[in-house]
Amino acid sequence: MADRESAGPDDGLPQELLFDLAGVDFAARIAGKPEIASLIAHRGEMALLDSIVWMRDEGAQGIGLKHVRPDEFWCAGHFPGKPVFPGVLQIEAGAQLAAFLYYRRSRAQGTSVFLRIDNASFRSMVVPGDDLFILCKDVKFGRRRFVCDVQGLVRGRIAFEARLGGMTMNL
Repeated sequence: MADRESAGPDDGLPQELLFDLAGVDFAARIAGKPEIASLIAHRGEMALLDSIVWMRDEGAQGIGLKHVRPDEFWCAGHFPGKPVFPGVLQIEAGAQLAAFLYYRRSRAQGTSVFLRIDNASFRSMVVPGDDLFILCKDVKFGRRRFVCDVQGLVRGRIAFEARLGGMTMNL
């Protein structure tokens, strides 16, 4: 259980990370739920990000944190007696970080929506008690659209990765 208490990724990660993590303070919190809610529309149990840990280049790169709690809505059914954080919600947490960074950079108005998810893969299980650190890096950034790569890190390992596309709309 001691490895669950790690504050962030360790030096044993493969060189497949989206960007260099040297100098990142994984204990830092530069934005919390109120600041996140000021930029993205998700509320209640679908507001998945707990905090923003780090940003660079006005939001072209960033790291968010999702603390996976044992009382979350999916725990009883995915899977009974052995809960595993659903991959679709990991991707959603990545999309919420991407949207936060996009709105932070663009000052656009509206609600961000998915256009696509490409090359999604899942490598490590995420379970209650884990801290899921989510990395996001811009690939394309436009006035109304964005494409970014996201990765989730848990217990010093890559948990998921994907390329996400989104745009802002007035809903």
